[in-house]
Amino acid sequence: MRSAARKERRGGRVRRQRTRGPRRTPRIEIMVASPLWNSEPDAKALVRRAIAAAAAAVATSDGELAVVLTDDKAIRALNRDWRQKDAATNVLSFPAGTAPAGTSHAGRGAPRLLGDIVIAYETTKREARAASKPFAHHLTHLAVHGFLHLVGFDHATDEEAEKMESMETAILAGLDVPDPYVTRVARG
Repeated sequence: MRSAARKERRGGRVRRQRTRGPRRTPRIEIMVASPLWNSEPDAKALVRRAIAAAAAAVATSDGELAVVLTDDKAIRALNRDWRQKDAATNVLSFPAGTAPAGTSHAGRGAPRLLGDIVIAYETTKREARAASKPFAHHLTHLAVHGFLHLVGFDHATDEEAEKMESMETAILAGLDVPDPYVTRVARG
């Protein structure tokens, strides 16, 4: 018998021992809702890679989420309607929440709904330029940040912010993205 799928005879039934296969990542649907993102052809791949790394770091291997790559006008409307802040922002997360006991967000066997992440092109670009960092690094950071919100991380208190920033920094290091919270010292 094959060792990877070792079988044992118990009670007249053949049972397979579970083996660890490749780690699954959440199912990610990415929608481009603004043509501005056409200037960043690697954006979808960067977002997928960032979310896969974040999911692995927090041991979330199942689930489903959507990412919307949009513009400042659309994210400003969302921010105004959902957070009562009439201004554009870089990223918004809308966690799906938890289902009441005995119920499910989806049918049996369907992936658990994690929520939605929305990222605005102009604000992301402007912030990356202002911080003298590559757009790809900032987008990666925002995708990780948004995903962590979906799985329960927050930064409403100093303690929460420290924990979330530490997690972000570790995930980003694994993606070869420098710590976004370290202020660059001007060279002179």
